[in-house]
Amino acid sequence: QVQLVESGGGLVQAGGSLRLSCAASGGTFRSYAMGWFRQAPGKEREFVAVISCTGSTYYTDSVRGRFTISRDNAKNTVYLQMNSLKTEDTAVYYCAKDISLSNIRSGVTTNWGQGTQVTVSS
Repeated sequence: QVQLVESGGGLVQAGGSLRLSCAASGGTFRSYAMGWFRQAPGKEREFVAVISCTGSTYYTDSVRGRFTISRDNAKNTVYLQMNSLKTEDTAVYYCAKDISLSNIRSGVTTNWGQGTQVTVSS
């Protein structure tokens, strides 16, 4: 059974940085695409970034150039480095794991973590 545990969220001022981590268990981590999503209050969950098992990365337009997704296969962990944070980045951030990268990019994946809250103050 796949388990995903996010950490690293918190309160930060606009312009600041945070690094989220997601530790995965179950399955062969290096064989999976890993992604991040977020859900702001009153909004639907949206795709943020994904990294393939070979290290290719994709971002939603609103975070490209500010966020960086990376993975450490030895630690079964995926990271999201978030720089130049804006108030509109405030959301619960969720980690996802799927054998299919396209499932993550399209949002149809079913393997989610419990989420970690990121709050950006002005």
